[in-house]
Amino acid sequence: MQRFLALAAILLLAGLAGFLGYRSMSGATGPVASAAPDAASPAAANGSDPLPTRPARVIPERLPEFTLADRDGVPRTLAHWAGRPLLVNFWATWCAPCRREIPLLTSLRRQYAADGLEVIGIAVDFREDVLKYAQDIGLEYPLLIGEQDGLDAAAAFGVDPVFPFSIFSDAQGRIVAVRVGELHADEAAFILERVREVGADRVELAVAQQQIADELRELAAKRAQVPG
Repeated sequence: MQRFLALAAILLLAGLAGFLGYRSMSGATGPVASAAPDAASPAAANGSDPLPTRPARVIPERLPEFTLADRDGVPRTLAHWAGRPLLVNFWATWCAPCRREIPLLTSLRRQYAADGLEVIGIAVDFREDVLKYAQDIGLEYPLLIGEQDGLDAAAAFGVDPVFPFSIFSDAQGRIVAVRVGELHADEAAFILERVREVGADRVELAVAQQQIADELRELAAKRAQVPG
């Protein structure tokens, strides 16, 4: 019971903070500060003193090292997929946008198979819930699963535990982009094309990161203008 309550509290606070702090954030590219100002904090919402300002997190230049268990309970690191571009997606079974993303992630894995792209889902949730959900929907791509260690993995990317969020890296393990919030097909296509160009040495990494940041802001602005 204590284990359940502890994780539930962590995930509830993470989800609330993510909704309040990141709902207007179109995306971030690394390595840059990724923290957004708290428009409203849980403390402010209940009339207590506001939380102290948190230092800006910094997205690392390369994929960080951490170990999580896969579906079979085997400890894995992202180095297991070294030499391939990766789309690392943090999610949870209770997160509606996370669930909506799964068909897109599955489609991207197939569409960019020729580029060697692998999609890695990192579920920050109870293991039994993840395994059941993955089996029920026939989730195809590799999964890593963690509770507190999953939250620690999210923090290693310089991102608050706001779900979902996705990291795109090139075959050298360099982080090309981080998308906080639900990933959309047009965003993914643009980012993966930049990953392809970086991998082929047709564009510098910093240039690609700036192009992605500009495009994500433009796409977010267009979506904001659509009624409903």
